[in-house]
Amino acid sequence: MLSADVLAKIRLLELKADHLASDMLLGNYVSAFKGRGWDFEELREYVPGDDLRSIDWNVTARTSSPFVKVYREERDMTVMLLLDVSSSLYFTGQGRPKHEIAAEFAAVLAFLATKHKDKVGLLLFSDSVEHYTPPSKGRKHVWDIIRRVLTHKAQGQGTDLEGALRYFLNIRKKRALVFLISDYYAEYKPSLIRQLAGRHELVCVRIHDAAEEVLPSAGIVAMEDKESGEKIYVNTDDPELRRDWAEKQQKALADWRQAVRVAGATPLLLPTSISVGDTLQKFLRQRDKQRRRLR
Repeated sequence: MLSADVLAKIRLLELKADHLASDMLLGNYVSAFKGRGWDFEELREYVPGDDLRSIDWNVTARTSSPFVKVYREERDMTVMLLLDVSSSLYFTGQGRPKHEIAAEFAAVLAFLATKHKDKVGLLLFSDSVEHYTPPSKGRKHVWDIIRRVLTHKAQGQGTDLEGALRYFLNIRKKRALVFLISDYYAEYKPSLIRQLAGRHELVCVRIHDAAEEVLPSAGIVAMEDKESGEKIYVNTDDPELRRDWAEKQQKALADWRQAVRVAGATPLLLPTSISVGDTLQKFLRQRDKQRRRLR
């Protein structure tokens, strides 16, 4: 039985996500992701005006008449939300806590999918896969996903990104639109990202708090890794240390973006200090423009 407080949080997030998934945002979602592929439908004889690139030369050679392949645009889409629930997602610096941003982002995507009658599923992971909701449709299903995201108590503290990727690759063979939501503070093989991007349309969403790029000047402080529990003491008054820290964090972010693109996936930075709706709107508009240029 859910408490009144938890129910109120779920309803509030549901209303907020439903509002953000407005007609304008929905239109951008559809144009950015629909028509991402084509299913073969039939072979038919060539007629003047057909694209010569669609000619099936093997069939043409056997029949001595030109035949073309006819495709239909994929209409149905399955959206999968792979969400990191490890301890590092509970960091709060500038803006809202990472896990709240992640939950809102997942909720908005779930509403966008269901408003366009697409299926949506959920996978939660920490140092193991902790929950899997198979893809389905409907408002009740979205409500169940939001409830799960808000009420799930992580069993593990660390992050096994590779384990989550392998699990998903094993259970999902049919192509899907996958959002891998994490802060990416974990080791993983780029080959797994490349494998997932080869089978599915993959967007790597990085929850980012700008406070993690800056060490404030506060004397000797203890720094603890939320996932491993390891603790070290550093002198934050050292300007060279603060500069090195900032440069290292910025390089890690740039390297992550490049690695994601090289793997064939799309990187999306989701700052904790900016509205989820604004970030998603900007991303969908940019993606739509890119797809139009490639047509």
